[in-house]
Amino acid sequence: MKKVAVIGAGPSGITAIKNFIDQGFEVIGFERCSGVGGNWRFNDPSGHSSVFETTHIISSKYTSFYEDFPLPESASDYPSHKELLKYFNDYAENFGLKKHIHFNTEVLNCKKTDDDRWVIEWKHMNTDQINVQHFDALVVCNGHHHEPRFPKYPGEFAGEFIHSHDFKKAEPFADKKVLVIGGGNSACDVAVETSRISQKTVISWRRGYYLIPKFMFGLTSDIFALRSRWLPKFIRLPFMRFMLEMLQGKNEDIGLPKVNNHILATHPTVNSDLYNAVRHGKVIPKPDIDRLNGKEVIFKDGSSEEFDTIIACTGFKIKHKFFDENFINFEKGPVRLLHKMIPSDINNLYFIGLFQPLGCIWPGAELQSKLAAKHLAGLWKPDGNIEDMIEKEMNNPDVEQVKTARHTITVDDFSFRGRLKKELARTS
Repeated sequence: MKKVAVIGAGPSGITAIKNFIDQGFEVIGFERCSGVGGNWRFNDPSGHSSVFETTHIISSKYTSFYEDFPLPESASDYPSHKELLKYFNDYAENFGLKKHIHFNTEVLNCKKTDDDRWVIEWKHMNTDQINVQHFDALVVCNGHHHEPRFPKYPGEFAGEFIHSHDFKKAEPFADKKVLVIGGGNSACDVAVETSRISQKTVISWRRGYYLIPKFMFGLTSDIFALRSRWLPKFIRLPFMRFMLEMLQGKNEDIGLPKVNNHILATHPTVNSDLYNAVRHGKVIPKPDIDRLNGKEVIFKDGSSEEFDTIIACTGFKIKHKFFDENFINFEKGPVRLLHKMIPSDINNLYFIGLFQPLGCIWPGAELQSKLAAKHLAGLWKPDGNIEDMIEKEMNNPDVEQVKTARHTITVDDFSFRGRLKKELARTS
């Protein structure tokens, strides 16, 4: 029986463990946190979690579940982190996964051996003892939301400068002047939350972003979007933009930067509150930052203001510290993986969940896991040269997006799922 190591027990990791077990493999999972759930473990002692007190998922319950384990009917339209953590725990309990996982452990190093196996060094978080184990295959599910990316500006800031990764609740920012950097989901949520108790909250955008409300015409926004997928993209994208502007107006009308790209050129920001906060004077829009000088921040429009705290909601680096950088390093270059999971030159290494869907990640990760497990079992193989297939994927993205590090791994959620299901249909 082949022995498989799975790094990470978040939403991608637990479905990988489940599906490799289903194919008859001996599976051992390694998880830094004290339980399953990954980013959805609010305030886990490991410090890994990226959610904060009021976090809700930005895709709805109607599109955000494992195929073989639906969300309960009682779940909120947009489940909270508490609901989701219970869901992941229930999934792990239902399939008996926890007994296969080493919790509170850190994987230190992964190396390929001369006999085409893997040697993994790991330790428990509260000891210095290094353990060594050998495996026939390695499945990497540690995600891409744990190495904060900080912006760089001329000068230095004399106040508190933190990343959204370390933002857990608004309370510490009471009566402070707060500057939030970014226009993504975390930035908008943080700005709204701090504005409730801060002396002042300002949000700085370097470019325009579309703000998609969570509900459109009585439907969750993802279901509304699904109902228009039959339209050709050249019609659908302008139609979606028109509908947004009809519902809530234009950015430039309320002081936010004008959007100069199509609606999917950046990762969707699903937020129903920021527009209201701006229009009520609770959150003040500002352009990009020019430089820092003590507690003073000078913006690109020439204006300046002093702040107590800057919260950078500027994304994360794709990092795999347990690999030698000369072996695998996706931090600066494109992620060259077939179906966002299989490298061209290694036949027993899989990456699960290393993609950014325009939707929910774990349904796609579940399908990746099923396909990867069948690949290792010899029940599926790519229909062509892997390197050529990767090149075709890279040259034909689901959607053209702005050229930033954040958008190197974007897929259209339902198109991606469709491709994986098509490959699964070829399995024996």
